[in-house]
Amino acid sequence: MPSHTPHDDAVTIGVDFGTLSGRAVVVSVADGTQLGEAVHEYRFGAVEHALPATGEPLPPDWALQVPEDWRDVLRHAVPRALEQAGVGPDRVVGIGTDFTACTVLPATADGTPLSELPQYADRPHAYPKLWKHHAAQSQADRINSLAAARGETWLARYGGRISSEWEYAKALQLLEEDPELYAAAERWIEAADWIVWELTGAESRNRCTAGYKGIHQPDLLAGSGRPGPDFLRALHPGFADFTAKVDFPLSPLGGRAGGLSSRAAAWTGLPEGIAVSVGNVDAHVTNAAARALEPGHLLAIMGTSTCHIMNSDRLAEVPGMCGAVMDGVVPGLWGYEAGQSGVGDIFAWAVRTALPEDYAREARERGISPHQLLTEKAAAQPVGAHGLVALDWHSGNRSVLVDHHLSGLLLGLTLDTRPEEIYRALLEATAFGTRTIVEAFELAGVPVTEFTVAGGLPKNAFLMQIYSDVLRRPVNVIGSEQGGALGSAIHAAVAGGAHPDIHAASAAMGSIRRAVHTPDPDRARVYDLLYAEYKELHDHFGRGGSGAMHRLRGLRAQARSIATLPDPDGVPA
Repeated sequence: MPSHTPHDDAVTIGVDFGTLSGRAVVVSVADGTQLGEAVHEYRFGAVEHALPATGEPLPPDWALQVPEDWRDVLRHAVPRALEQAGVGPDRVVGIGTDFTACTVLPATADGTPLSELPQYADRPHAYPKLWKHHAAQSQADRINSLAAARGETWLARYGGRISSEWEYAKALQLLEEDPELYAAAERWIEAADWIVWELTGAESRNRCTAGYKGIHQPDLLAGSGRPGPDFLRALHPGFADFTAKVDFPLSPLGGRAGGLSSRAAAWTGLPEGIAVSVGNVDAHVTNAAARALEPGHLLAIMGTSTCHIMNSDRLAEVPGMCGAVMDGVVPGLWGYEAGQSGVGDIFAWAVRTALPEDYAREARERGISPHQLLTEKAAAQPVGAHGLVALDWHSGNRSVLVDHHLSGLLLGLTLDTRPEEIYRALLEATAFGTRTIVEAFELAGVPVTEFTVAGGLPKNAFLMQIYSDVLRRPVNVIGSEQGGALGSAIHAAVAGGAHPDIHAASAAMGSIRRAVHTPDPDRARVYDLLYAEYKELHDHFGRGGSGAMHRLRGLRAQARSIATLPDPDGVPA
């Protein structure tokens, strides 16, 4: 049995599979020092416009990935990180992985993705559906409506609504749009578990994705902890057997899923048989990296989207949560997940669409990015001077409304409005969205005692100051720029026996910088006024005051569908 006393020179490897790339880090198990890292950019990235195999256009709101991209991270990033660290493979005691979620794929019983079978390579539904695949909203709406009508007990664990991003909605879309592929899919598996299957050669399922994305609540009374056959049959007669595609014993987080297989050892250059930790989600493993495991410590992992993760010693019905799961983040506590579907993506949209040439030229001449230029200009203006307020729904709303058919809005535009003012209003809108989530927790009786940020966006000090002012709270910052990968390395240290549990490993290997940003009372008072305007718009467009956003989305989909219909000669109209 392992002694749980880390060797001074022992290391683990954490691999973070993102939306466009995968990153590997080599980390000391003694103190979390990062010794090496490497990034591998996916060849196909996020497939959102056309199918790689055929060039066939994809409908709106689709987002797919290609499994070979994920294997290539193991082949390239892991060996390069080890080489950069100057560490011999014999010092590695474990490897851990994390993934975006819900990124889910149909596979055969031996784990082969259907997209890799020649007969299905030209079928969009054969490919993994990325977390931001939002084309299953109508299926999610039906699941929510039926669950509410039947009084399904599991629905309350998800704030009353499950998301179009999750396993059941995406699977129902598969069944209804390509029933042959649905029948061929013997497994419906999260990429977080699939990559562990590739590493170990054995199937496993983690408690995190099962709880948050797979509507699995084992602690509820028998038969009510997940959708049953009668419920599934009521959605679609062919859906009654769906649970068989996902059902598998759940493994605890930080546990050992198995040993590294000979095939994966050849890919990575690591010793066969070393510990592979149970699969996990990028946001959830970051809690350990940020030392944010105690009850009430809310962690916001900020990138293209934002995930909010918090542990608590109490269970409550918090509206719009992505789940409240016992042992979902760390054993012994309720793990809550909330989120915003678009954050960094919205800022990138502003640069793509609202940056005049003279601004772009100034950025080039000064050798700074457009984001830096817009941030600098926005920061020079007092709070509220732009006269704008925005809704941060360009990718829909994940929490607290759970509606991906909502859309962005910008109110207050005049002929004098400048690009940096639009940019600032969008930065502020994402902070208002986070405040809405924090207030939902506290109104439900789940206190938020600390607020910490991780991910790529905390590098923007102005953005973080906005969050501190809007939230009226100090903002802590994770001590590592690679929170997901470090978190996976921490879990690998537990699986490899270097630390007894996630708490101990987090204390030794994680890091946090406290109160890096603190609120300014004068700015906070003005932000309270802007937030009141945000809330009015939020509730009007999000809670039934106006259906305009849904109608416009429907009109867009109808128009695009007509535009792609072939004419009688076979040429698109």
